[in-house]
Amino acid sequence: MEWLESLGLLGLFLGSALAASIFPFSSDVLYIAVLATTGKGVGCFLAATSGSWVGSLFTYWLGWLGKMEWIEKWLKVSREKLDKQQAKVQKYGVWLALLSGVPVIGDILVLALGFYKTAPGWTFLMLLIGKILRFLFWNLIVGLF
Repeated sequence: MEWLESLGLLGLFLGSALAASIFPFSSDVLYIAVLATTGKGVGCFLAATSGSWVGSLFTYWLGWLGKMEWIEKWLKVSREKLDKQQAKVQKYGVWLALLSGVPVIGDILVLALGFYKTAPGWTFLMLLIGKILRFLFWNLIVGLF
């Protein structure tokens, strides 16, 4: 994490992309550290938002590639449970992507959106809005916006 921090805005972009994909760490700590050391509110906001969005696009794509048979076989999730989850995803649709900025559950939702093949264009837009809201929140908390 220190290595990413030492890269400044580039490290923030990369770390945010990784955190929004398959790597289990929080970009919030990195964001606050780079924000505090650089004082560049707009630069940090743009780097983290775009990096996190790119990472979410990758996660969505991984979900899109998934198959029901794999989930049943390797993760031991029943078809009935998958059908229930699919019904929930279909009920709320692309609006779930707005929650992509919520730590922990956001990435799981993005994976599910890809797996259940929500409309890519609208999903990508809602993912971007979710990421904007997340990092806007941090800038407002820290007072650099």
